Amino acid sequence: MNNILSKISHPKQLRALDTTQLTALAYEMREFILDTLSVKPGHLGASLGVVELTIALHYYYNTPEDLLIWDVGHQSYPHKILTGRQQLFDSLRQKNGISGFPSRTESEFDTFGTGHSSTSVSAIVGMATADKINQINRKHIAIIGDASITSGMSLEALNHLGSTDLDVLIILNDNNIGIDDSVGGLKKYFKSLENQTENIFTNFGLNFIGTIDGHNFEELFSAFDKANSIKGPKVLHIKTIKGKGYDLAEIDQVKWHAPGLFNKLTGEISQSKSSTTYQDIFGETLLDLLKNNSKIVAITPAMLTGSSLIKSRNQFPDRVIDVGIAEQHAVTFAAGLATQNTVPYCVIYSTFLQRAYDQVIHDIALQNLHVVFCIDRAGFVGTDGATHHGIFDISFLREVPNMIVSSPRNEKDFRNLLYTAQFTKQPFAIRYPKNEIPLSPDSTYEKIEIGKSEIIFEGNKLAILSTGLISSRIEKIIEQNNLQDKIALIDFPFIKPLDESRLKAISLKYDTILTFEDGIKKGGFGSGVLEFLNSIHYKGNTTINGYPDEFIEHASIKELEEMVGLDDLSILQMILNYL
Repeated sequence: MNNILSKISHPKQLRALDTTQLTALAYEMREFILDTLSVKPGHLGASLGVVELTIALHYYYNTPEDLLIWDVGHQSYPHKILTGRQQLFDSLRQKNGISGFPSRTESEFDTFGTGHSSTSVSAIVGMATADKINQINRKHIAIIGDASITSGMSLEALNHLGSTDLDVLIILNDNNIGIDDSVGGLKKYFKSLENQTENIFTNFGLNFIGTIDGHNFEELFSAFDKANSIKGPKVLHIKTIKGKGYDLAEIDQVKWHAPGLFNKLTGEISQSKSSTTYQDIFGETLLDLLKNNSKIVAITPAMLTGSSLIKSRNQFPDRVIDVGIAEQHAVTFAAGLATQNTVPYCVIYSTFLQRAYDQVIHDIALQNLHVVFCIDRAGFVGTDGATHHGIFDISFLREVPNMIVSSPRNEKDFRNLLYTAQFTKQPFAIRYPKNEIPLSPDSTYEKIEIGKSEIIFEGNKLAILSTGLISSRIEKIIEQNNLQDKIALIDFPFIKPLDESRLKAISLKYDTILTFEDGIKKGGFGSGVLEFLNSIHYKGNTTINGYPDEFIEHASIKELEEMVGLDDLSILQMILNYL
């Protein structure tokens, strides 16, 4: 096994092979990916689906001189294996290991970082334009999935590209699925592309090639030859199967997108210990809210499974709406709903809400519309790394007028915030992490007073103000070390508005205040506390604790907390130092 693959550390060695060897190489590569990902979890299905395409591209084109972008980076594993990272592949997504996405700092073959979808067409048009200005002659290729190309940004870029004479090849990798099934009108349209002489791409001014089998080397090379003979921008439409070569992954493509640990031979996926996550609680609570309030509508930009919306969608298909990879549309769609006597719950990962920031400000906050933002994956997400950590949302939402920003410390608060949000009259954000959550024996709902904090301990030497999950962790640290009499711990479920009356009382009683948050320090919860304390001329010492002013790479959540000094041991040592 791996008689061919093990000898390839650079595409130059790949190009020395005879084309008759490529099918065997594809088989070896799939086995290598399966062997690795069964014990080192990653994105399996997407990478299995592009093995032949990846081999063909690096065989035919002169990479890295010719520029290649993968969109989304889930499908970049074969690319990494062929470009010098085969020996490092078992470090994938591990601390100090290679990234799960293309990274410009990792390899010259990774021409553009693509942790978020739908960026490749814009980027490759920019690269080709720069080469034209600099009189550099080379090829420019972007591979984009059928779910990613429907995003507004991709369509904007295609519109631009069609007005140019740039030598750009867009490869539409059409497998009819993203993480969940693809949605929207273009999904149906792509099925009939091969029978059309004129289509959406030709109407954009692009040359169209296709449709071909993306697992057939002969068809791929023939299509590349044809693309090279055509001047100007072109689109190649290929059909692939997500999970190709592993029967179970082909049959259940959603489950095998990123299955975690599994037995390669039996297909048995390792079950993590039975625990409840914030996502589980969210799914159960939203379903309950949908049952009891017919005005609530849930919206997701292609994250049904990740955000635990499958049960709700199955029971309320008309009120749980997947709009595809279209975060800007999702937010303004929610705004439109809010103007017409509905209560939209816009369910979106923190990292993806960044893509719709203008819509949050202009379409919702400016008009003071009642949209509830359920911000999933807030804080560290672990091995997906810098592109997916939800570390900026407190800072970029706190400054927006009319916005309520909240973060629960436990299950009870989480349920109550989700429940309370439906009764407010302004934008309401609830951020919650990708973590396990301790269960409360009380699953009833209670309306929470907006802006109210909660005293957990009333010690007399040091005040700790915190928000979100880290409040629960600090509570345990104090209890386990019998520090209740010395430390005042106040939890702030509401980051905005802050409980200013509580802050004023604290400022009069304590000379030292520490703040803690699961987010970036600059502009975050601690900054808000400091701004208020400054306004009342507080003379004591205030220290803000959160994430540093830098992009933080991939590792487990526990390792990441240790890296930034927010693990339990570091927090305890900090408290003891102040005492």
